Amino acid sequence: MLYCIEDYCIKAYCKLRTNRSSLTEDRSKMASIRCFLRSGKSAVSVILRREFSKTSPAAVQLNVRDALNQAMDEELERDERVFLLGEEVAQYDGAYKVSRGLWKKYGDKRIIDTPITEMGFAGIAVGAAFAGLRPICEFMTWNFSMQAIDQVINSAAKTYYMSAGAQPVPIVFRGPNGSSAGVAAQHSQCFAAWYGHCPGLKVVSPWNSEDARGLLKAAIRDDNPVVFLENELMYGVPFDLSEEVMHKDFVLPIGKAKVERQGTHITLVSHSRCVGFCLDAAAVLAKEGVECEVVNLRTIRPLDVDTIETSVMKTGHLVTVEGGWPQYGVGAEICARIMEGPAFNYLDAPAVRVTGVDIPMPYAKILEDHSVPQIKDIIFSVKKVLNM
Repeated sequence: MLYCIEDYCIKAYCKLRTNRSSLTEDRSKMASIRCFLRSGKSAVSVILRREFSKTSPAAVQLNVRDALNQAMDEELERDERVFLLGEEVAQYDGAYKVSRGLWKKYGDKRIIDTPITEMGFAGIAVGAAFAGLRPICEFMTWNFSMQAIDQVINSAAKTYYMSAGAQPVPIVFRGPNGSSAGVAAQHSQCFAAWYGHCPGLKVVSPWNSEDARGLLKAAIRDDNPVVFLENELMYGVPFDLSEEVMHKDFVLPIGKAKVERQGTHITLVSHSRCVGFCLDAAAVLAKEGVECEVVNLRTIRPLDVDTIETSVMKTGHLVTVEGGWPQYGVGAEICARIMEGPAFNYLDAPAVRVTGVDIPMPYAKILEDHSVPQIKDIIFSVKKVLNM
């Protein structure tokens, strides 16, 4: 058997090599084959044991925009009570193309273009939720939700309580939140603290594609009004997703944070786009021997205080990072909860907040960059807390 394999390999090799100028090289290679095959049973067993390589399934890469689109598509298909309405969500595929293709698939009755009147179509959406439907109400940006804040707070958030639990309001208000680029003061606010202040609402702030996909599906299925705060600058950012995340029934629990990076020296707590800044800062600090634990809040209300406290008890230090203004912000609430709870006794230094600057957003790019948290600001604050 051994010599049969040898003869076959040599003949096959010779057929592939017909150039006489490389005869010497060919003879050398044939000699190498003979030596390998004549080396005994081990050589034959190696050949006979060969099989196809086995690799784990490759992750799917999906940007945040497409993750949101898929989540809505799957929920529209799953539940005929779900529909989407807002400005330019249908024929134009959405101002940011988050609803691309949905109008062509589901038609005018379930993907509805509205006039530019936030108070009006937000009220229509709330009324539809009262009637048993499950609307997704898109604001072109959350800055425009101020036109409809009475519907969001007084009509949606308070009705379940005021009806003694008899009238659920299953509605999702969604759209881009926080600062973008070059859109100045009236289009650059973070509403996490605004809506996180109000009982009766659930407030979600995703960072990556997994967050966007899993949390939006959970929000649509929830029987409570959910404020879903996306970020325009994250829409085109791709992330790797596992097969589990891509499953149609994958949902993330609302009210549960995620530790994105394990660490032992200091805890960084953030949400939305600033989570990525924290991870980048942690990578820089790791080169200097500082291991940061990065907590992605995912949900602003209800706040996952347990995960934050557990991390602070481990590291003994805390820095919060957010794009919103400092006064009465998300970071201020986290610091207050830590001070009032058992984790306070584990702090080795005062907690520090990294926030947007306490001014309306400037239009000039250089001023805009100085008005929102940067990686260098996080690194500076971490070193300050650790007295480096």
